Amino acid sequence: MRSLNLRSAPSGRPQLAMIALVCLAAVGFALFAQYQLDMQPCPWCILQRVLFLLIAILAGLGALIGGRVLTSLSSLLIVPAAASGAASAWYQHFVAAKTVSCNLTLADRIVSSLHLDTALPAAFEVRASCADAASKLIGVPFEFWSLALFVALGMAGLWCARRARG
Repeated sequence: MRSLNLRSAPSGRPQLAMIALVCLAAVGFALFAQYQLDMQPCPWCILQRVLFLLIAILAGLGALIGGRVLTSLSSLLIVPAAASGAASAWYQHFVAAKTVSCNLTLADRIVSSLHLDTALPAAFEVRASCADAASKLIGVPFEFWSLALFVALGMAGLWCARRARG
């Protein structure tokens, strides 16, 4: 007689729920930094917020709806979203922060085209240039914290996809 062992059943759903919560916490901390620590966001900062929210949505769908296919698909889609976030954080630090203006950059065009800056200006309005937005948290550039989290989220997405396949 076969016994059903739920502990070893592959799914990745709890991990996807955790990924969603971590992403929401990251955006929450960015808003805290903006309003309490006076770290005003540039277009690249806002783009990273959008990507954290996209990952939260993907992970949340996989966690809530479940099913092997959807869990695997949402987990796999987290990877390119996280890679895009890591690339934007890298670009922000090494290129954009050294320019006088972020106006009409890729990040600025994406943020403007989504119209989030007019729909929810408190969270998505660009309030600083890339050079002015360069801030550190505990001696580490803010965008490096974001970069590290995006890398971790990408790895977690891969792990969840592997787990969902069983």
